[in-house]
Amino acid sequence: MLTIIVPETEIYDPATESFLVTKEQKLTLEHSLLSIAKWEARWQKPFLARTSEDKKTLEESRDYIRCMTITQNVDPLVYFALTEQNYKDIVDYMENPMTATWFKNDNKPPSREILTAELIYYYMVALQIPFSCEKWHFNRLMTLIRVCNEKNKPPKKMSKSAIMSKNQALNALRRQKLNSMG
Repeated sequence: MLTIIVPETEIYDPATESFLVTKEQKLTLEHSLLSIAKWEARWQKPFLARTSEDKKTLEESRDYIRCMTITQNVDPLVYFALTEQNYKDIVDYMENPMTATWFKNDNKPPSREILTAELIYYYMVALQIPFSCEKWHFNRLMTLIRVCNEKNKPPKKMSKSAIMSKNQALNALRRQKLNSMG
């Protein structure tokens, strides 16, 4: 959860040709699967960009911050008053892994599958992850899904050379234990 303070700001409204004043507002935000699902329902496109062409517009980014907002009764103009520092804090928060778990680099090419909220909900159902986790920080949830996938994989088969060297070591140990030559 992230809390930011959006300062009081004057915003020009070209439609009315007047200035509007937003009061200082404290916003509590949560980057979660639930927020992503809300955003995807509104924009009807995947939130997670795969290419630079999928990059969000300023309006889409601002709307995602609205979807992240937990604070009740927020003046909609506040989202137009976000400062550069507010945006930086939000991006830093969204990029934070929020976990101590890490994975070895497996050099696999990235999946071509388009990742949407519904697909992530499917993973949660398939891996028996409770829906209460939809409110977790998104990166933490994705780490849990990856851990579950890794733990559910069958063990890797040993290479022939690894099997041979393991058997040689076992045979040598047995010969030594039994004082045998062969």
